[in-house]
This record gives sequence, C-alpha cells and structure tokens, in this order.
Amino acid sequence: MSTSASLGDVLSRELSGLVELTGPQIDELTGHYNLLLTWNARMSLTTVTGVEEAAVRHYCESLFLGARLTPGLVADIGSGPGFPGIPAAILRADCHFDLVESNQRKAVFLREASRGMPNVRVLATRAENLKAPYDWIAARAVDPGVVLALKVARRYAMLIGAEDAARIGRAEITPLPWGDRRVLCVVSRGTDGLIPAP
Repeated sequence: MSTSASLGDVLSRELSGLVELTGPQIDELTGHYNLLLTWNARMSLTTVTGVEEAAVRHYCESLFLGARLTPGLVADIGSGPGFPGIPAAILRADCHFDLVESNQRKAVFLREASRGMPNVRVLATRAENLKAPYDWIAARAVDPGVVLALKVARRYAMLIGAEDAARIGRAEITPLPWGDRRVLCVVSRGTDGLIPAP
C-alpha cells in the first residue's frame, strides 16, 4: 500500500538546491496548509488543494520568490489565502510583509493564518489605497499591469506566465523550475519610470 507524500516531503524534494528550509519552517508551512484545507471546506480560498500540486503551485513558487527578496517592507498584493506572502514571511524573518486583501472573508482567514507571525500584518483594503513607501511589491495571479501601476515601491516581484512577462519591457525574468511556462519577473522603478532590474 502506498502512502501519499507530506507537504514537507514534497517541499524538500522540489526545493532541493534552490531554497533551504529548517524543520520549524516546514512545520509552519504545514500548519498553514492544514488551516487552508480546513477553511477551504467552508469558503472558496483555492481550487488547488492536493498536496503535490499545492506544494509546487502555492508553496514552492512563493518560497522561490521569497528567497530572491532583499530585506525590507513587502506588500503582497491580492494575497488571497496568503500566497506568496505567508510562505515568504516564514522563510524571511528579515522582511516585514503587509498582506493586502480587499475580500473581507479572505482577510479574516489571513489574520487567523498569520497569528503569531511578528513580521506579518493584514491590510483588508484595496491595493490602490496603499500609501506607505514599500521596498517591494510581491504578487501572484494578479494582472502585472495592475501591479506595476502601484507606484508605492521601488521593486516588484511577480509570479506570472511567461507570455505576460514578455510584454514587460525592462525586467529580470527567471523561469520557475517546475515547468508550465511560469516565471518570476522582477522589475525596478527609477525616478523616471521602469529601469532594468540589477
């Protein structure tokens, strides 16, 4: 009889050589996943819930982005069930994350999911209402045009399709190791518009 892999097993396998996780970090990520499954039974947070697919699409992608951030203040736009913000915050204690989510029910989930995380704050508002100067804006499954229109950060890190990234002029594009033409797109903003990412 075969047993399915745990979230930690899949993360360790898929992130080998890319992102190093500690045992406590894997425990925190597993806790988030279990809470997500519980809440998802009552409200629609995600359609991707199987451990293998969720590990790659939700957690590996978020951790891949998190590993490439520099320390500072990060706004996770349209955080939904907490991606990429919560996994990135678990990985990066040197970054503070504002999880920006206008859907009030999802914001309630985010508050519960981030309880006890000192480097996370939930903002139940629209991204257009952000005022603070951020070091980074992070986003996943959000239109890149909407993200880049937010002029409250110096740098942007987006998990998007390769075809969307190709439409952005000056960007550092890194294909994700898990195929299906998804990339991490990093863009920097200068005083007179977008500039190449360093």
